Amino acid sequence: MAARIFLITLVLVPFFLSSSIHCYKPQEVKSWCSKTPYPQPCEYFLSTHKHDPNPIKDDNEFFKISTQLALDRVCRAQTHTYSLGSKCKNQREKAAWDDCLELYELIILKINKTMSYNKCTQVDKQTWLSTALTNLETCRTGFVELGLSDNLLPLMSNNVSKLISNTLSLNKVTYKPPSFKDGFPFWVKPGDRKLLQTPSPASQANIVVAKDGSGNFKTIKEAVTAASKRSGTMRYVIYIKSGTYNENIELGTKLKNIMFLGDGMGKTIVTGSRSVGGGSTTFKSATVAVVGDGFIARDMTFRNTAGPQNHQAVALRSGSDLSVFYKCSFEGYQDTLYVHSERQFYRECDIYGTVDFIFGNAAVVLQNCNIFPRNPPNKTNTLTAQGRTDANQNTGIILHNCRVTAASDLKPVQSSVKTYLGRPWKEYSRTVFMKTFLDSLINSAGWMEWSGNFALNTLYYAEYANTGPGSSTANRVKWRGHHVLTSATDANKFTVGNFLAGSSWLPATSVPFTPGL
Repeated sequence: MAARIFLITLVLVPFFLSSSIHCYKPQEVKSWCSKTPYPQPCEYFLSTHKHDPNPIKDDNEFFKISTQLALDRVCRAQTHTYSLGSKCKNQREKAAWDDCLELYELIILKINKTMSYNKCTQVDKQTWLSTALTNLETCRTGFVELGLSDNLLPLMSNNVSKLISNTLSLNKVTYKPPSFKDGFPFWVKPGDRKLLQTPSPASQANIVVAKDGSGNFKTIKEAVTAASKRSGTMRYVIYIKSGTYNENIELGTKLKNIMFLGDGMGKTIVTGSRSVGGGSTTFKSATVAVVGDGFIARDMTFRNTAGPQNHQAVALRSGSDLSVFYKCSFEGYQDTLYVHSERQFYRECDIYGTVDFIFGNAAVVLQNCNIFPRNPPNKTNTLTAQGRTDANQNTGIILHNCRVTAASDLKPVQSSVKTYLGRPWKEYSRTVFMKTFLDSLINSAGWMEWSGNFALNTLYYAEYANTGPGSSTANRVKWRGHHVLTSATDANKFTVGNFLAGSSWLPATSVPFTPGL
């Protein structure tokens, strides 16, 4: 608690020390705030913002000031949220409240990073601000999904989301095709690329986990604890030998550049059973949750065995920027793979589930993956539920060169189950299927409503050059937000190269990828 309060102080003190007693003139405030989607909170907080005697000189300075306004408000909201702990009436409220404490720390971290990292690009800033807004929405969602929105949630309402949306609007980015190296986005470092391309990289492990006692540790959790004590942030490889590890693992923000290396899908298995039905929030239900940047997993299975009767039950949640998953399997039912936030890449992975089983608000590309819908209890499957809440967030779920076929338990009853490509979890939901094989299980309408007309005009769903008996777009939904792309130029902006700026970071991981169509 003391450390958290110190964090708030650390963030706010420099701001107040550097402030003078000057306030902006009303006309100046109104003029600048008119450039934002939410001028009212902008005007209110900017009019009382202390500053040097000079007026705002340009758009860049106004963006910085707007980001500072958002940060100031986040810090105040975080302090207020702490004070609400005594008002938690039961364990479910405490679970949602605990999530919010963690998420507010992540919001502050991301906004601070946007302001203080001099070498970051506009795309970096848009990514981190998008994540800050996603974290705020995740806080709210925890209360809603546990049926707790009446007690604490009204007390937590503030203008933070609108102020962050203003910064996203001011930092609008135009995507440009990045350069590539050896078929990889260049953000993958050469050493990481070697680890992903080497047939048997176990010899390069820093530490070994083995249930039979032949390694350094018998549990993954012990290895993660050891990794947290290392000096520096160089790539740290945890080799996890064959076996089923019944553990819930969390890698926090300080655990950067960690790699989980297994013996193969179905051989190295991490499994858990937390769920919303069991009293957890979706956010905390994950068997494995990673937030530290640069996480890599290879040759692993991530599993949640809570079953369909327990509703949301996550196998893996990633909020790790520039994270990569190669030859991994994700197994669950509802909400299997939580691509929560940041930039992520999945290659040659298997994903099993029923309802919304690939969901979240990351900028994520799944390439050459197998998507396996299972037999759902309510006779309806939805592959994706993308969670973009702001039109300026640079996020979306892109499936490229994948295969969608029925899992073994669905095949015998496939004709009695309706399977859709996705549904709009949030207002600006964005999902694209490109050059993907869609088997006959896909319903001819393609997409499913979330709730009546919600988001049908604001979402962006697109299909491009898909194949297979379920790929015909003749009877697809007629929503304004649904698009059948026929131009390679239109589709190309959703490739790894453009959507993820993959050429800037993927090469270092050595995961093979296709930058373009």
